[in-house]
Amino acid sequence: MTISVLRTADAWWVVTPTGAAQVDTAATTTAQLLADRPAVEAAAAGEGTVPVESLSLLSPVTAPCRVVAQMTNFASHVEDAGMNPDTTPLTFFRKSSGSISGPHDDVIRPAHVRLLDYEVEIGLVFGRELPVGTTITADTLADHVAGLVVTNDISARDVQLPKTQFYEAKSYPTFTPVGPALVLLDADELKRFTDLRLRLWVNGEPRQNMTVADMIYQPAETLQALTRFQRLDAGDLLLTGTPVGTALSAPPKPLEILASLLPPAVKWKLFFAGQARNSNYLQDGDLIEASVATDDGTIDLGRQRTVVRYAR
Repeated sequence: MTISVLRTADAWWVVTPTGAAQVDTAATTTAQLLADRPAVEAAAAGEGTVPVESLSLLSPVTAPCRVVAQMTNFASHVEDAGMNPDTTPLTFFRKSSGSISGPHDDVIRPAHVRLLDYEVEIGLVFGRELPVGTTITADTLADHVAGLVVTNDISARDVQLPKTQFYEAKSYPTFTPVGPALVLLDADELKRFTDLRLRLWVNGEPRQNMTVADMIYQPAETLQALTRFQRLDAGDLLLTGTPVGTALSAPPKPLEILASLLPPAVKWKLFFAGQARNSNYLQDGDLIEASVATDDGTIDLGRQRTVVRYAR
């Protein structure tokens, strides 16, 4: 049975049928909480004494931590970008953990950014150390992955594309909303990973809606590749990619070929002039909602609600 863990400024909580029950723990970080599993399970077995909606939630993943992300890991997203899923390599990039924010915090667009985009993703949260060289299989995945969270990989596309790197464009403060809950899963529940459906709305308009069955590289294969070179620790976070539906979309192939013949400065000037007319990019005051759950509701990671604000 899943356990949904919440975090506030001064406490950890577990969702129960009657509300939220406080965890009796001295843990201040996600790693410490995951090491105090008896306290989490004791709270889950008790009765909730506080309405969940009364809590001011923070990210259940605490910083500092490692934040690693997968690039173009859904077939639908790869095809929308004009690429072939069959030949798309397993690719990683890093985000600053300073970009982590809460599930209801404002998303702040820096003053120099014009093209702000969204990407609903499932985050894997690790419950133990994974040294370089760790062997991971589908059968042992639950030994390493403690739980899942809803994440939104906010992206400054006009920073990302000309620089051909992701770190800066995806690492500004508030560019990784996480939560509301860290949902702890057992091995059998984790086997239903491909049944999870990712959804995202902007101002109530559906933008993304796809199950994990569309994912190219599943977690066991991903982690086996990642741990060839990257150590991971309890409390670290891996974002596993986003489906089709982001504001950014590849131009028609003939235009893409033509643009490749232009000097870079001219190419990007024309590209961004066209993107500026795309109303799907996030605007001041936009409400972003993101959720991940199985269609039958057995596993539900909750729903984020964040509002875009322009930095002044």
